[in-house]
Order: sequence, then C-alpha cells, then structure tokens
Amino acid sequence: MSTPQRVSVFRKEHFNAAHRLNNPNWSDEKNERVYGKCNNYNYHGHNYDLIVQVTGDIDPETGYVMDMKVLSDLIKTEVLDPFDHKNLNLDTEEFKDLNPSAENIAIVIHHKLRNKLNPALDLKIRLYETERNFVEFPG
Repeated sequence: MSTPQRVSVFRKEHFNAAHRLNNPNWSDEKNERVYGKCNNYNYHGHNYDLIVQVTGDIDPETGYVMDMKVLSDLIKTEVLDPFDHKNLNLDTEEFKDLNPSAENIAIVIHHKLRNKLNPALDLKIRLYETERNFVEFPG
C-alpha cells in the first residue's frame, strides 16, 4: 500500500458507578422536576458500557492503528480505576463541581484519554448509560 489507510479500532469496556444529577443553584423542587429519579438524594447507579474509538493511519511496520493492549491499559488507568464502583459525585475530583450526566462523563473520559494519545489519532467516546440511552462525544 502506497497511501496511508485510515482505520478505526474500538475497545469496549464496562464500569459500574453511582451518581446524582443535581444543580445546587436550583431548588429541590426544580431539581426533582428536571432530573426525576436521577436526582435521588441517596444517589443511584448505572452499569456503563464504554466504547472507545481510535482512528488513524495504519503503521506500515506494525500493521496497527494503535496497539490494543496499550489502549486497554490506558482505559484501565484513566477511566476504570478511578470510576469503577465509585460514587462519581463524592469519590472523584472530576465531578466535584461538574454534574455527572452521561454527556459530561463522556467528555471527561475523552479529555483524560486524549491527553495520553498520539495527536495524529482521532478519538471518539460512546458511553451507554443504559441499553437504550447512550451519548457520543467526537471531541
């Protein structure tokens, strides 16, 4: 092959975490109206499925876009270790002052991984909060 071939590789992971959606600037009534069950005072949990997509040129020497073991280790260090079986509101620095909606979680994951990846690679995050509800952040 004479021209670089752009290919996407995907890594799927899973983590469990609790959170509470709440805007401290709103009344309890407004928070309950906007967030419903997700505003439960004692938090609630999700079984998140995470799909990390990395797109780039195939390295002619390795045949890889990215070594999947390296990507797996990076996700473990940057996402799973800090978030799995945690209360995102209480146990993580990232969400001390940021509402841990699926949208914000995806953006935080993207930023954490983006800083560790080769800048020539494109990164997209897809996060399933439930089987039917997911968000995608292309960066």
